[in-house]
Amino acid sequence: MADIKIPALGESVAGGQISKWHFKDGDAVKVGDVLLTLETDKVAAEVTAEFSGTLAIARKEGDDVEVGGIVGTITEGAAAPAAAAPAPAASPAPVAEAPKAAAPVEAAKPAPAPKAAPTPTAAPAADAKPEGRTTRKKMTPLRRKIADQLVSAQQNAAILTTFNECDMTNVMALRSKLQDSFVKTHGVKLGFMSFFVKAVVEALKAVPQINVRVEGDEIVQQHFYDIGVAVGTEKGLIVPVLRDTDQKTFAEIEKDILAYAAKAKEGKISLPDLTGGVFTISNGGVYGSLLSTPIINPPQSAILGMHTIQQRPVAVDGKVEIRPMMYLALSYDHRVVDGKEAVTFLIRIKDCLENPARMLVGA
Repeated sequence: MADIKIPALGESVAGGQISKWHFKDGDAVKVGDVLLTLETDKVAAEVTAEFSGTLAIARKEGDDVEVGGIVGTITEGAAAPAAAAPAPAASPAPVAEAPKAAAPVEAAKPAPAPKAAPTPTAAPAADAKPEGRTTRKKMTPLRRKIADQLVSAQQNAAILTTFNECDMTNVMALRSKLQDSFVKTHGVKLGFMSFFVKAVVEALKAVPQINVRVEGDEIVQQHFYDIGVAVGTEKGLIVPVLRDTDQKTFAEIEKDILAYAAKAKEGKISLPDLTGGVFTISNGGVYGSLLSTPIINPPQSAILGMHTIQQRPVAVDGKVEIRPMMYLALSYDHRVVDGKEAVTFLIRIKDCLENPARMLVGA
């Protein structure tokens, strides 16, 4: 019999919460099968079987477990006999094949023929529990981490937000003009986010005072451009980091974003994917947000909020025209960033987006 232990999940990760067992108690498993999914305060991790045999579950879904903790066992060899009482039969029952993986909780229904059944696993503790007019469920480690980090950011930084607006006419026209050839050449679409990332890089170069972090009583100036992009998932907000964006083309940035989106959907985001960013972009516009005050992602000193593009009347050369406008919001740590620097940075973002051809040619 071999214990199933929670493996080391990376530096600073002490444990997590069992979000799902992929097999039932008594199921036959083989080497390499994904036994369970573990939610930590940073990423989701899968625990696989190191031996073949019969699974015995010791810790149920929703339980908090520590690295090195035992969550079950695997008895090597054939599947163990079923726990249910034997059903009456006119003739000896044939040897049963190993049952397939099933959902942790299944609705009770009459079986077509009496047969032995494995011991059912308990209902997931993390599921919502109706209590009269309310529903109560346990926070996941990721949600707890998000909550702690947001409160910490508010308590430990002097956050201030400055706003501006941007005419997206030229970005939209350039995307439309280049889209077909861009897709044909690179195999990915030219999205808005690559323009946002490149605009942030240009602004950080123009106003390096934004590209700093606070460590104790020191200010650390950063000379690289690893940009975090906030992504909403079913399990909470994560911020994967695009590396060395100053050295990458628009196409490379778009491919990196697509790769992260695929990993997030599959629950494959790893801890290194989320660390080391110097600045974050949050695009609430994809959800329809018109205006917001984003919260800094510590230890960074600023975050840019992008919002929905809305057709609005604006004054252009003394005339009123309808233009696709976007509100921009820059939240910054006023301990290390002055108002002049923040406003200058945001105006540089606006200038880059309203004149996107300059970014393409490096002007």
